[in-house]
Amino acid sequence: MRLWLLLFILSVKLRIDAKRNQAFKNYIGTTRLRFLIKTADGKWGRLFIFDNGFVTTRSGANHECDAALVWSDPASAFRVMLAQSEKAAFKAVAEGKIKVEGMAYYVQWFNDAMKLIM
Repeated sequence: MRLWLLLFILSVKLRIDAKRNQAFKNYIGTTRLRFLIKTADGKWGRLFIFDNGFVTTRSGANHECDAALVWSDPASAFRVMLAQSEKAAFKAVAEGKIKVEGMAYYVQWFNDAMKLIM
């Protein structure tokens, strides 16, 4: 439940910043990307759709995407994402709590986008 709420809040923030944050608008302006954050068991997730400056989202973990961050469990995802720390993210990778599906370039693009809105 906490992960669902965090992903929902992130989706609202992305949609608002796509309209108000000029640096973010410029960054996403020419990109078409479907990025999914989900748990390995497929119970929790949210799809973020970037389409030439517009951001939409869909709840659920079973969507087609260009890249995905797959968390081993919702508690780890919530803890690391809420920390907003690269150190926490690197530790989670080292512990095998995060898996990347798709091109790593898209994951880095999404991470850079998050830096613009946080």
